[in-house]
Amino acid sequence: MSKLQESTELRDSPDNPAAGAPTGTQTLTRGLAVIQAVAGGARDLKQISQMLGTTRSTTHRLANCLVQERYLRFTPNAGYVLGPKLIELGFQARDEVSLSVVARPYLEQLAEQSGDTIHLALQDDDDVLYLDKIPGKKGLEMRSRVGHRMPIATTGVGKALMLDMGEDEWKTLYQKRSTATGNYASGLLPKRSWTEFRDQMRGYVKGGYAFDLEDNEPSIRCVAAPIYDASHVIVAAISVSSTLPYMPLKRMQTLITVVQAAAAGISSELGANK
Repeated sequence: MSKLQESTELRDSPDNPAAGAPTGTQTLTRGLAVIQAVAGGARDLKQISQMLGTTRSTTHRLANCLVQERYLRFTPNAGYVLGPKLIELGFQARDEVSLSVVARPYLEQLAEQSGDTIHLALQDDDDVLYLDKIPGKKGLEMRSRVGHRMPIATTGVGKALMLDMGEDEWKTLYQKRSTATGNYASGLLPKRSWTEFRDQMRGYVKGGYAFDLEDNEPSIRCVAAPIYDASHVIVAAISVSSTLPYMPLKRMQTLITVVQAAAAGISSELGANK
C-alpha cells in the first residue's frame, strides 16, 4: 500500500487520532486540495492550513504523504512546490487526449445552435488541416472536407491559428497565401494589400477571433476562434461558416461570443484555464 493510500486512514484530531474520522473520500479530497493550494502559491504549512481550514498536524501528514509519493516536493528554501509525478501524469494525460474526440461535443452543440457548417482545424506547415466538419442544415456545399488542406492566411480558422504569431510570421504566411486558387479565382474578392491584412489581423488579435470574408471561397463567410492548450499556446481553431445571405456582418458579430465560448470549452478540456 502506498503512503497516499495509507493517508485515507488519517484522523483529523491531533489530540485523539481515533476521533472525528474523515472518510477516505474526504481525505482524498483534502489531499487534492493540498496540491491545489501549492499550485496556487502556498509554500508552507501555515499557508496551506489557512487555505484548507485544516489543523497544522493534519496538513503536515497529508503534505508529507504527497511528498513521499512525489506529487509534491519540499526544500527548506523554496518550501512546498509541485512534484515530478504531476509532470509525468500531465504528459501522459496530454498524450492520451484526442483533440477531435474532446472537441466533438462542442462542435455538435455549436452546429445545433447555429445551423451552419462547423469546422475544426490545426496548422500543418503553412496550411490549415481540417480535422472535423459538421455540414450545415441549409443545404450548402463547401469544398472543405476532413483531411483537406488550405493556405492558412486565406481561411477564418487559419487566421485564428495565427493570432499568437508575430507580424513577421504573418507577413511570410500572407505572401504565401493564394486567393487565386484553381477554378475559384474568378469569384473571390480582390486580394488585400499586406498593410490591410496586417491591420485586419491586429483587430482580430484584440478581439480574440477571426473572420473569413470570402477570402477563400466565393460567397463563403465564417467566424473563427482559437483553441489553447495547457501552456496557453494556440493548437487548433474552430469556425462557423455559411454563405453571404446567411452571414451578414451583423450576424457575424453576434456569433463571435458563441464561437469563442465553444473554443473556450475545448481549451478547458485541454488544460487551459484562463
